[in-house]
Amino acid sequence: MKVFSKEQIYEGDALTSEKQKISSTDLMERAGSQIFNWLHARMQGAQVPIHVFCGIGNNGGDGLVIARHLITHGYNVNTYVINCSDKRSKDFLINYDRIKNVTKKWPTLLSCAEEFPEMHPDDIIVDAVFGIGLNRPIDEWVKKLFMHFRASKAFTLSIDMPSGLYPDKAIDDEDAVVWAGFTLSFASPKLVFFLPETAKYTIQWEVIDIGLDQEFLFTTETEVELIGKHEVLPNYIPREKFSHKGQFGHALIIGGSYGKIGAVTLTSRATLSAGAGLVSAFVPKCGYHALQASFPEAMVITDTDEEKITSIKFDIEPTVVGFGIGVGTDAKTITAFTSFLKKNKAPLVIDADGVNILSKKKNLLKLLPQATVLTPHPKELERLIGVWENDFDKLNKIKVFSKKYNVIIVVKGANSITVSEDKLYVNTTGNPGLSTAGSGDVLTGVITGLISQGYSPLVAAIFGVYLHGRSADIAVEDFGYQSLIASHVIDYIGEAYLDLFKQPEQVQPPQENGNE
Repeated sequence: MKVFSKEQIYEGDALTSEKQKISSTDLMERAGSQIFNWLHARMQGAQVPIHVFCGIGNNGGDGLVIARHLITHGYNVNTYVINCSDKRSKDFLINYDRIKNVTKKWPTLLSCAEEFPEMHPDDIIVDAVFGIGLNRPIDEWVKKLFMHFRASKAFTLSIDMPSGLYPDKAIDDEDAVVWAGFTLSFASPKLVFFLPETAKYTIQWEVIDIGLDQEFLFTTETEVELIGKHEVLPNYIPREKFSHKGQFGHALIIGGSYGKIGAVTLTSRATLSAGAGLVSAFVPKCGYHALQASFPEAMVITDTDEEKITSIKFDIEPTVVGFGIGVGTDAKTITAFTSFLKKNKAPLVIDADGVNILSKKKNLLKLLPQATVLTPHPKELERLIGVWENDFDKLNKIKVFSKKYNVIIVVKGANSITVSEDKLYVNTTGNPGLSTAGSGDVLTGVITGLISQGYSPLVAAIFGVYLHGRSADIAVEDFGYQSLIASHVIDYIGEAYLDLFKQPEQVQPPQENGNE
């Protein structure tokens, strides 16, 4: 799913009006009507007090349309206009006149905290104060209104995005934002719904189709894409009946140190489970028996050193190399990695201490093959790109880094984001159960296993993050968040593959009992 920018939404609105020969007021009517239909289908005429708070721009105009339809359908509606400026949009004024024609209970103008209405936990708040066009800090009394919303504990539905949020930059004051229980977003979700600092402002979201021009929606390239089943399925490479292991590559996993051989075992297992034809693990001598006993499907190559990697030498030609899992940052290991990079021609996936080594020795970044995939956790990422001020600053720094060194970076989190130059791919799978030791090692293996089979590094990163999260989503149904461990995620990779082809279950309508 595409995630459109603020500018693209404005462009889509204008193009739709032009091509469909409708006014912006008609488009606003369509948007507000769709929101009303969503509410009406769920409320079925229930007489819960509904408080519709409207700004004086186009988001407020949407709110007036919603309020008007609620009133004409007999709902218990209170409408308020947040009188925070003398400037009103044309479409707001048109809809302000229209709502006055259907009710004697005209919208209440609010201009200070003393005028706030009383609201209760069982009420419903519709937040149509600010939309994507907000570009300045809000007034102090409006901030107090948003705090009043939250204190009431009423269910809050935001229109397009929670008021006070910016679609393209960070906020300074969390009290100056509406905390929504649900957001109905026009045309596409907003990037802020998926970032750690701003996702908390809406518990759930849904996209509302307001009939924007289809050609615009399909042909417009966006900087951000939301990744789910429908986005990854076209990239799936099926296997032929007469295929054999040699067609799916020979992956080499380099890592481990004394006490951290388990990390290499997890990565190697995940690589094979993701579909690599062959997997070899290069580890210190201390890891030989552990790997051979715990993962017999892998071939094992050892360093001459007992406890750490000091010299990377092997006589195979790997299709892809995964490096860094549990490897440590000993000076001899760094020297060995440097020598390896100077000779290596295979695609690379680098995780954990591999990223930490790159952070220590930035000169090694120029030795990385094109489209190397880096999979740092937050602290490793900070060491790599430097401290960031907020999520938008972080993403900007990552994009600059990605372009400078021609690498792909997987930003791990609740919604992991794969960054390739200026493009962001936001993942939708995964759950808190992945907050466990070794889950990152498994992700490295899944991505490595996909590259081994012939997926491009970018597709492998996007697809791998999806599969890893989906495997955890399936596994958590059996183990719960607290008991999910990294090995479970590997065990359910096959289920995640099969799930790609499952159709959603159809809900059957209830059967009426007729007379015999």
